[in-house]
Amino acid sequence: MSATAVERGAAAVARAQETAPRPSGAPVIDFRGVSKQYPSGDTGLEQVTFSVEREEFVFLVGSTGSGKSTVMRLLIKELEPTAGTIRVAGRDLHDIRRKRVPYYRRNVGVVFQDFKLLPNRTVYGNVAYALQVTGGTRREIREKVPDILRLTGLSTKLHNYPDQLSGGEQQRVSIARALVGGPKLVLADEPTGNLDTETGDTVLNLLSELPRERGAATIIVTHDARVARYADRVLSMRDGKLTQPDLETEAALEE
Repeated sequence: MSATAVERGAAAVARAQETAPRPSGAPVIDFRGVSKQYPSGDTGLEQVTFSVEREEFVFLVGSTGSGKSTVMRLLIKELEPTAGTIRVAGRDLHDIRRKRVPYYRRNVGVVFQDFKLLPNRTVYGNVAYALQVTGGTRREIREKVPDILRLTGLSTKLHNYPDQLSGGEQQRVSIARALVGGPKLVLADEPTGNLDTETGDTVLNLLSELPRERGAATIIVTHDARVARYADRVLSMRDGKLTQPDLETEAALEE
């Protein structure tokens, strides 16, 4: 083996070690005294502390501007905290250098309200692409993509394009894409916002069951307290701080 090949191999190992989760009993998410002050002077978060364990299904609820999106952007390392510590699967996010962020994000599956599917790719192609961009082999794609599409009820839709699918089917493709790589953390941003109640319930059931079966933690970010009855736990936010669940949230949980 040439010296260049050895160096490339060593560099690849170093990248994997730098961003991979550390095996331990640590929570999947651990926020400790996290604050975020924006350059405009606005406060995104103020001294937020919480943790989320493996297989936990947690809802982060609050009105617009409460800090929910700031939490999500910090978790995907789109933002850096002004103060405090954030660990994901035992890894301090502060230690991950900017050029290694894409490797870290391989451990995080994200589901968006507006699906963000590639219109010129089929259902199979959209899900396969999530593995391709993270270095998945052809064998991994052949094995993992059909399996996750079966679990999300999309086995008969492999060759359909996004504009041939209903809103619920598009969101299921988005879920399959987020889960196909086996992430330790799944984040869903208003995943039922564009869906009717029945379809939204189907999506929430998938998000509750599939990541848990793989040992992942899931956070659903929403302003709709009514869907929080699905949660193992609810984190309620107001003005950048965690608060006790409000009466609307508690009423939804009791339904």
